Amino acid sequence: MSYRSFNELAERAKSLPDKRRCVVAGAEDEHVLEAVFRARREGIIGDPVLTGRGELIADRVRALGEDPGACVIADVPEGSGKNPAQRAVELIAEGAGDFLVKGRMDTKDLLKPVVDRTNNLHSEDSPSGGLMSHLAFFRIPGVDRLVVVTDGGMVLYPDLNQKKGLILNAVGTLRAMGWERPRVAVLCAVEKVNPRMKETVEAAELAEMNRSGEIPDCVVEGPISYDVAMDPGIAAIKGYRSENCGRFDVLVTPNLTTGNLLGKSLLVSAHAELAGIVVGARIPIVVTSRGSSAEEKFHSIALCVVASAGQTPRGGA
Repeated sequence: MSYRSFNELAERAKSLPDKRRCVVAGAEDEHVLEAVFRARREGIIGDPVLTGRGELIADRVRALGEDPGACVIADVPEGSGKNPAQRAVELIAEGAGDFLVKGRMDTKDLLKPVVDRTNNLHSEDSPSGGLMSHLAFFRIPGVDRLVVVTDGGMVLYPDLNQKKGLILNAVGTLRAMGWERPRVAVLCAVEKVNPRMKETVEAAELAEMNRSGEIPDCVVEGPISYDVAMDPGIAAIKGYRSENCGRFDVLVTPNLTTGNLLGKSLLVSAHAELAGIVVGARIPIVVTSRGSSAEEKFHSIALCVVASAGQTPRGGA
């Protein structure tokens, strides 16, 4: 299966019997609070846990017309020298939550306690070897399904092994969400291997890893250009024969800059909708930009809930 829209994704999250609980690090952000309480009202999550400046968080919860008693507020006073993300990670380790949400803080401050080995959230035993990567799910007008772009937010210049990790992270997440055999396109400028274009050589090697079973449970094709991957008509004109053109679920970009530019082009010029999470740790993480809307944050929370559905809940809702 796959999802055609974020509404379908939200309905799937609502249908899950065990309500996941989010822990927000730096919960003073109004858009994050709006998204979190909407997710709670719609039955997507249980009572949220909010870390940061307690009185300010409570005031902003009330300003949204919500009851601070409907959540757990873990006070991290300003000037205390403590990182709200560290407190959030501790609460998850204690069983108070199932996934992490970025609030009003820098991404590097959010992820610092996640990768700290003493917190036991970062595993090098994962299929990707502990590589953490960003998955951007796009609802693109005119496209009949959600399409995933990786990695436009975490890994700057992935080498061949890291690109393998990007695919393993994406495929593992999609399969946990219900995709049976995700289709993966390794994007390049052309469809033929050119030794002078390193990304085409690596794309072909990744496709061979897939054929040999080193990258299992999916279909990997590359090198392939964006237009050929997305449009079977263009693929036919260019003589690229594949039943997957127009049906790819995951687009792997050569580097972060390419992924970031592709994502922003889809958002700004194609008016796509977005939800994004970071995967590769023991829990999925909602990491949206400061300029993201409450709608995008809500979609990302629903995405995190469905992606984490295969995990054992840490307790009641």
